[in-house]
Amino acid sequence: MNPGDSDGASETSSVAAKKNSKKPKYSRFTQQELPACKPILTPGWVITAFICIGVIFIPIGLASLFASENVVEIVDRYDKDCVPSTYNGSMLEFIQSSETNKTCIKTLTVPKKMKQPIFVYYQLDNFYQNHRRYVKSRSDKQLRSKAFQDSVEDCKPETSTEAGSIVPCGLIAWSLFNDTYGFSKYNKTIQVNKKGIAWKSDRQHKFGSDVYPKNFQQGWIGGAKLDENVPLSEQEDLMVWMRTAALPSFRKLYGKIEEDLDANQNITVVIQNNYNTYSFSGDKKLVLSTTSWIGGKNDFLGVAYLTVGGLCLFLAISFILLYVFRPRPLGDPSYLSWNKNPAGTLN
Repeated sequence: MNPGDSDGASETSSVAAKKNSKKPKYSRFTQQELPACKPILTPGWVITAFICIGVIFIPIGLASLFASENVVEIVDRYDKDCVPSTYNGSMLEFIQSSETNKTCIKTLTVPKKMKQPIFVYYQLDNFYQNHRRYVKSRSDKQLRSKAFQDSVEDCKPETSTEAGSIVPCGLIAWSLFNDTYGFSKYNKTIQVNKKGIAWKSDRQHKFGSDVYPKNFQQGWIGGAKLDENVPLSEQEDLMVWMRTAALPSFRKLYGKIEEDLDANQNITVVIQNNYNTYSFSGDKKLVLSTTSWIGGKNDFLGVAYLTVGGLCLFLAISFILLYVFRPRPLGDPSYLSWNKNPAGTLN
């Protein structure tokens, strides 16, 4: 055997071992050597930043509050007023009875001139649409296409009747709001436009034009009934209702009044008080509201901007006074912890 052969074999094996060995790959990223912005928070930069935030936020807050104050809003709770005095102790019996007259007439006074469009909302309090079982009780596939009208496995307990699958199925659709409102002034009817109240994406994509209500609200009635001759893509009240609210108090759009209402004008409202909120101590309110560039009446946004802006200006002034009366040299090493004497020791 030639000794050179063994040396060659060992050299080959060592080369192969080096190739197969996994060496860690180093890069500027893994070594955290990439270019980075490392600002030094000098007193000047900190004070300037706080002043800029305050100067920007305070005008925005004032503008938001001013816009909110210009919104005219009428809120009227009617769930108790629309129950006859003979049923004051048994409101649930009144709403569940099919023989009681649910018509209620109320008069609203316009506080300030309301320019069109005037949005009509119904507001429900103490109604938990965010409950896990309630939110999950629907079938988006069934709402979207006729081919999935029997896909009701996610809709329990409102899935089917003896006649077949319920369309639309589920607790959300079953509990559809069914109070109605009619408006008039000086014995002249005020038209409420109910077109375009739902999201465009819902009308075009989430609710199918070939899906028609079927076997809906038969037997134990929950909420409103649906016209079986109108596809779901045109039933906008249902679309609005099925966008579930995150909080127990919420408003949903009922329609739009497309004419101006003058100040101190009396509006007659004919309400069909059908929806049962009495079994869970809920409240029902009718809301008429104009809008501004920030939406409806909401003071929270303006107050939040003013609070943050005012706090930043206060901190900026405090830092200025501190910097003037008790200045501290920037980068003074004597303030480092290891340059300070531990408690109880001498220099």
